[in-house]
Amino acid sequence: MFRNYLTIALRTLWKHRVHTLINGLGLAVAFGSALLLGLTSAFELSFDRFHADHERLFKLYFSSTDREGKLNHSASMPYPLIPALRAEFPEIEAATTWMTGSGGVRYGDKALNKMVRFCDADFLKMFSFALKKGDARTALADKSNIVISENMAKNVFGAANPMGKSLLVNLNGTFTNAIVTGVIADFPDNSSVDYDALMRIENAAVYPQERTNWNHGDHEVYVKLAPSATQAGVEKRLESLIQKYMAQNLKERNEQGYAKNERGQQQSLLLLPMRDVHFDTETVGGQGVNKTYIYTLLLIAVFMVFIAGINFVNLTVAQAFTRAREVGVRKSLGAGRGQLFAQIWGETGLLCGVAVLLGIGLAYIARPQFNTLFRANLTTADLSQPRTWLGIGVAFLFITLLAGGYPSWIIARFNAVSVLKGKLQTGRPGLLRNGLIVVQFVIASLLIVCTMVMNQQLTFLREMPMGYTTEQVISIPVGSDLDGTTSLRLLRDRLANQPNVLAVSGTGVNIGNGLDGSSSRHMYGFLYGKREVGCDWVRVDTDYLKTLGIKLLQGRDFDPTYGSDSSHAVLVSQSMAKQMGEKNPVGKFILPDSSKGKFQVVGVIADFNLYSLHQKAQPIVLHMDSRSAPVRYLLVRVAPKNLPGSMETVKAAWKAIAPKQEFLGSFLDENTDRWYRREARLSHLFTTAAGIAIFLSCMGLFAIAVLRIEQRTKEIGVRKVLGASVFSIVSMLNQDFLKLVLVAVALASPLAWWAMSSWLADFAYRTPISWWIFALAGLLAVGIAFLTVSFQSIKAALMNPVKSLRSE
Repeated sequence: MFRNYLTIALRTLWKHRVHTLINGLGLAVAFGSALLLGLTSAFELSFDRFHADHERLFKLYFSSTDREGKLNHSASMPYPLIPALRAEFPEIEAATTWMTGSGGVRYGDKALNKMVRFCDADFLKMFSFALKKGDARTALADKSNIVISENMAKNVFGAANPMGKSLLVNLNGTFTNAIVTGVIADFPDNSSVDYDALMRIENAAVYPQERTNWNHGDHEVYVKLAPSATQAGVEKRLESLIQKYMAQNLKERNEQGYAKNERGQQQSLLLLPMRDVHFDTETVGGQGVNKTYIYTLLLIAVFMVFIAGINFVNLTVAQAFTRAREVGVRKSLGAGRGQLFAQIWGETGLLCGVAVLLGIGLAYIARPQFNTLFRANLTTADLSQPRTWLGIGVAFLFITLLAGGYPSWIIARFNAVSVLKGKLQTGRPGLLRNGLIVVQFVIASLLIVCTMVMNQQLTFLREMPMGYTTEQVISIPVGSDLDGTTSLRLLRDRLANQPNVLAVSGTGVNIGNGLDGSSSRHMYGFLYGKREVGCDWVRVDTDYLKTLGIKLLQGRDFDPTYGSDSSHAVLVSQSMAKQMGEKNPVGKFILPDSSKGKFQVVGVIADFNLYSLHQKAQPIVLHMDSRSAPVRYLLVRVAPKNLPGSMETVKAAWKAIAPKQEFLGSFLDENTDRWYRREARLSHLFTTAAGIAIFLSCMGLFAIAVLRIEQRTKEIGVRKVLGASVFSIVSMLNQDFLKLVLVAVALASPLAWWAMSSWLADFAYRTPISWWIFALAGLLAVGIAFLTVSFQSIKAALMNPVKSLRSE
């Protein structure tokens, strides 16, 4: 019997090979796309869940409001916090600081730049990074100890045992001896915590003077709660800690009229679960992936499969008319409903099975391009994981049930006597068909609008004035193996006589994401009189304004003839002057850090965006104090003509002063463009998804149009005999479908507006959603549907009516 069913299924599929091709190809494309998107989403959602006790791991953050009442979250913690937690919170089992950064490492004739992170000894007990060599209890017992990753051990020592060997590590500009006391496993790709080497937090530059200062924060803190402790209970207890150690700060905020936060307090110290750290986009320096992005991937994957399933349902139900006589004959010969249902559903299962295999093949072939386009990390191993195959199996059963179950049930219920008499009663299948077509084009129209809004926002971000020049400025990372000030002086000397070089300067903070992949931010919060002020504290060198084209509004620029400029002079931005409450702050003094003394304001500059437009430009203070931060990036402004040639000139000069250092220079416009890689990926994703959705929808619309026109062949012939024109027949055949598309556009527009309004809320600066976007999207959807249906409509209208009537 099975062989008989298989033979009938293959013959039926071949007989309707056009519809078989449309269904099979549509399902294959949908399965392949959904598989890649589903695996990417699963990878993102798996971050940090490999830790054995990830439910008990948390990152601390402050919650407070700014002057405008906007809620702010900051993960920058003060140094005395961990000692206080250890002394007063028995419910905290372990705690560690975490300071990111990079450092030059030397061993023999090898000089490498590695991610040297600062932490506490508890780090090795809290996280599930296996210690391959050494003892977790003593590996970080001393300030001079260093624990290195397996990869770093191979890079530095090769096959030799690294234990007990000495390395030179660049700590705060000085190469310091460090003893290897452990080798730790490399961090997995789905870890928010990354490293090449670990050292004690006491090695941080500002630790000696800031270790008791509750008003200075420059690192993160992770804690592990005891099994009996709860997040809510610890957060409640942390209120008393804030009141005890930061009472003066809370009092001043209250006196100055700051709004209270979501917990009704001036400032709260809260816990962020480890599983959510990867999605942290709110705290200062938060570089996480918005969960909306992940859920969007999953939603698009569902959309793909759903549209393909709709095509399958529509085509199978529409084909019921052509199979009615077959079903009637088989019923008259004794076939039961169960047998007919099993046979017709089996045909669906066979086609779906082939489509799944083709989809897996497409996913395998498209994986490299997918990884490149969307910066994903999918491997062939991901496609062969048991959980992947389990997901494929579940999806296969679901689609088979959705796409085959209902049509099979409809066909199996045909009354044999009525069918053989030519009286087929099918209820109102057109209602279901039309509803599914509307759903298809709602999804397609939604994706079209989202794509257009995202592209418009990206263009807006890239073209919005930042307050400085980006097109003609080259940024060069100094690296951790060189002294920034010395490198700047040597580069200036080398480029002094180059006519295409207009200015050279240095800074401690890069603008945009450079080729070195690192980023940093140094912020200060302090009192100016009775005003609480906060700012980005940026290390620069002379000619910084000239190099970037930043406007000087009041006072003067840094001048090397003024000896105090290198240690106690600052430039403040307009918003900083406003925050200070000074119309002309030139000559005023600020005290951001008592250990460094007062700084005098010598000039006021125009506001500029030091960071991406996701956040509003913050007040900025420029200084030349080498005690606060070294020069990490060299900036070279070149003439607008022959930019590639200028880049080669700068590269040659760099190679002359740093022959062993890799040149990672890039133009600032390239760096700032990398700020929006996530949005660009999402835009590419929506563009691709919209294209696939339209493709699948048009395939289904075309197939439905073919079947509908076949069923109206006699009517078309009669109309032509009675004098109907080709245009009138095409209009008649098209209007029903175009009405459905217009309804879909009308339903999709408010959904798209709501979705894009929510997405744009993530940006401090955003483009308005214009009405013409919805109009253009509607025209595109209607135009595509019109072309799809018109091809078959015109073909039917041009048929010889004698032939169509004779065939009937």
